[in-house]
Amino acid sequence: MSKKTAPKSQSIFQKRLKKFKSFKRGYYSALLLFGAFLLSFLNPILVNNKALAVSYQGEMYFPALTTDVYQAKDLGQRMIGEADYRQLADQYEEKNEGDWVVMPLYPYSPIESLLTDPKLPGPPPHSPTAEHWMGTDDRGRDVFARLVYGFRISLAFGLGVVTFGYVIGMTVGACLGYFGGRLDIIGQRFVEMWSGMPFLYTVIIISSLIKPDFLLLIAILAAWRWMGISYYMRGEFYREKAKDYVSAAIAQGDSHSSIIFRHILPNSLTPIISFAPFALVGAIGSLVSLDFLGFGLQPPTPSWGELVKQGLANIQKWHLVFFPLGALFSTLLMVVFIGEAVREAFDPKVFSRLR
Repeated sequence: MSKKTAPKSQSIFQKRLKKFKSFKRGYYSALLLFGAFLLSFLNPILVNNKALAVSYQGEMYFPALTTDVYQAKDLGQRMIGEADYRQLADQYEEKNEGDWVVMPLYPYSPIESLLTDPKLPGPPPHSPTAEHWMGTDDRGRDVFARLVYGFRISLAFGLGVVTFGYVIGMTVGACLGYFGGRLDIIGQRFVEMWSGMPFLYTVIIISSLIKPDFLLLIAILAAWRWMGISYYMRGEFYREKAKDYVSAAIAQGDSHSSIIFRHILPNSLTPIISFAPFALVGAIGSLVSLDFLGFGLQPPTPSWGELVKQGLANIQKWHLVFFPLGALFSTLLMVVFIGEAVREAFDPKVFSRLR
């Protein structure tokens, strides 16, 4: 008779991961979204107007892989300034002298104006074509290239805001909930006063004084995004510090830092992980709103909010309305699906309302 082997035990993390994978729309959204985000770091060699490689008179050049600027005359092109690699490829092909150019898969830059391109008839914006998959905006820039680069900027911005905001909120909430007493009373009054400060007016004042860049905007939004999670962390620490395992840690002489980070914090991460995807949605939406109002990233930075603003100004141009809003809607929807899957993974019930 064969002996029955006992089922292999699983950790809590493995059980939650298995439950997360069982929520299909959230799991596949996570794979698609973060796969696209990782792929976006290859944008300079996938979507760019600079050649990947140029062979001219036996010499090799790699414009897309270096910060060097190659002059047109150095590559045999009759023009002043930096070489136009799309025209250079056509020129080499016509001469047929053994020189060649390898362009990226989509040979257009997000900040390149195509007003002088003879292939585009009339003034911009131009409708989608086989060469410009999503058309051009009202300044003659390729919409697809701007959306692709804007996706990386938007998602990186959202992750930065959530990360720094949560670090501040977790630290403040943990200190208030663990130490309590006067620190909690004074700290709560400070949080209430800070949350009452008008966010939009502050951004307008800062934007009027200095031009906000990517990191400064992350710092500004993170400074207003930590209050909510501090309340949850404070409540979690108040609940957890009253349990027996914390009393045992105190009895054996563990330090405050050890109790906070080794014992209480790992058992208080449920609201952090559950709310993070929805906080990411809010951060991306905030950047789009600020760019739409003109207080966000400075032009010509590829921005979804700026494209949405162009769609409003050119409402008759369907591609300037459909593609930017479609990209924004799809991204935020996938993040929401991920948030639902995370919440499902941390739900102790076998069948939740999301099923």
